[in-house]
Amino acid sequence: MDPILLFYATFFPLLSLAFLIFYKKSNYASNPNLPPGRMGLPYIGESIEYLLTGRRGHPEKFLKDRMAKYSSQVFKTSIFGEPMAVVCGAVGNKFLFSNENKLVTSWWPDSVNKIFPSSTQTSSKEESIKMRKMLPNFLKPEALQRYIGMMDMIAQRHFEASWEGKQEITVFPLAKRYTFWVACKVFLSIEDPVHVSKFADPFNALAAGIIAVPIDLPGTPFRRAINAAETIRKELMAIIKQRKMDLAENKATPNQDILSHMLLATDEKGQYLNELNIADRILGLLIGGHDTASATVTFIVKYLAELPNIYNEVYKEQMEIARSKKEGEMLNWEDIQKMKYSWNVACEVMRLAPPLQGAFREAITDFTFAGFSIPKGWKLHWNVNSTHKNPECFPEPEKFEPARFEGSGPAPYTFVPFGGGPRMCPGKEYARLEILVFMHNVIKRFNWEKLIPDEMIIVDPLPMPAKGLPVRLLPH
Repeated sequence: MDPILLFYATFFPLLSLAFLIFYKKSNYASNPNLPPGRMGLPYIGESIEYLLTGRRGHPEKFLKDRMAKYSSQVFKTSIFGEPMAVVCGAVGNKFLFSNENKLVTSWWPDSVNKIFPSSTQTSSKEESIKMRKMLPNFLKPEALQRYIGMMDMIAQRHFEASWEGKQEITVFPLAKRYTFWVACKVFLSIEDPVHVSKFADPFNALAAGIIAVPIDLPGTPFRRAINAAETIRKELMAIIKQRKMDLAENKATPNQDILSHMLLATDEKGQYLNELNIADRILGLLIGGHDTASATVTFIVKYLAELPNIYNEVYKEQMEIARSKKEGEMLNWEDIQKMKYSWNVACEVMRLAPPLQGAFREAITDFTFAGFSIPKGWKLHWNVNSTHKNPECFPEPEKFEPARFEGSGPAPYTFVPFGGGPRMCPGKEYARLEILVFMHNVIKRFNWEKLIPDEMIIVDPLPMPAKGLPVRLLPH
């Protein structure tokens, strides 16, 4: 039995008692102008249904059912023990993205704060603000250009070690290996595969449990995530101590990676960041820097296997670039700029299989949206599927059509795999580079066919093929 369901079945009487506290806290009973919807079971709300629709392969169902029943603009629910308004459509996206730090601010479930102990000193929200101030210098296109050749080298080594000479492979775990290798190099200057592999298994456990119902019992995804975070943090602390020594002895440079920058940066009071704080920041970056990209490149392989006409167009574009390179010459910024069709394909993949389902906000004042009241303290959720799978935003939404991204592309606030507004993902350009480098290297080496034609896609919490996408390789 699913440990989450077992927990709720065992402790339901206690949860019913907790409902009295929740009922007072939520203030939804005393406000007659709240959005339409239902709050679900006491304290649990609709969390189980929200999570299970993803695990059953239909993450958009939770949203679509309620948009059809209550409102296409906003409905109320309760997820992760919080009263919540789910805003929908391009209008809802624009409203939230445009009112960051005016009406709403970022919010994460308690599970995130419990996994990152430094957030007990400052909230995860404050940490996020500090990180956003620190990252632009490293993640803007001009700074990332110097990493393209390195990404290409890692991709080549990855395919030589894990793909070439094999008749069949499973794509998803190998995609995670590639993106994690790139993240370790860019953020920590670690490229030794043995050293990188020390992180891999605990990191997968962490990623699987970070956005989970926070049940801290043996065997639950949340407990496994806490244990994994502690394991990774110990390894990071050893790396940090060594880097401090290397910087002091001029064996490392201040600008070689994000870790060096963090060790030398000071806050508003001129104080250096402590080691635990740095470890947690690097941990957060490694999560954001590889997990979503690995899901995207996996689905690129899936769709190219299913759509030979799309594969052929990508192949033509990438081989033209490959033929222009000298023996041993790495990819560069000019090559990336030529991959226009390939990026349109990647964008259409992210529309149909978005690497993240959405994000959360918290109301910092009372306000109204679409004629309904949103009380201060309520949480808000925007979800990519309210536009990505909406025929009003994308005609024939289930059809794979890269041409949607030609010219000026989709209408504003409809295509939002990286969010939007002040909180748009700062790693968008980084993700674009590692995705395109992967596409170039895989398609110039192989064609492939799926071994499970109707393999189900699940979301837990990221989208992934249920069996990891096994394929048969057909080398060129």
